Amino acid sequence: MDEQNTKISVGILIFKGDDILFGRAKNKEGKTRYILPVGHLEYMESFSGCANREIAEECGIEIEDIKFHFVSDTDNYKPKHYVHIGLIAKWKSGIPEVLEPNGVEAWEWISRNDLPTELSVGAALTLRALKESKEMYDIGD
Repeated sequence: MDEQNTKISVGILIFKGDDILFGRAKNKEGKTRYILPVGHLEYMESFSGCANREIAEECGIEIEDIKFHFVSDTDNYKPKHYVHIGLIAKWKSGIPEVLEPNGVEAWEWISRNDLPTELSVGAALTLRALKESKEMYDIGD
């Protein structure tokens, strides 16, 4: 991938009642962190189409009631530049399983009232947007 091109990621905050789906993963230093399902938008793909595809590919569940959450412009993954589209969805069916084992060790439903503190940059921003009801974050926010 050309590092000079902006990439578009789509992240999905999935609710099952008051629980949120998190992936437990290791960061580069080997420490546990919690991430949310995320993937790249493909050419001519809709946001909801991307969300459905990524969720099926990553954890094998179905989602519904997909809605816009927020957008961010980020340079957290320099030299890559991302525009991130955050979506919110509801769980429809299925039991989450690890289908792409190179990134996530396990998928876990975690209560919104007992959220982990070891979050990826993207997961932290997503939860911040939820708390602040903010729809746009720019580089440096």
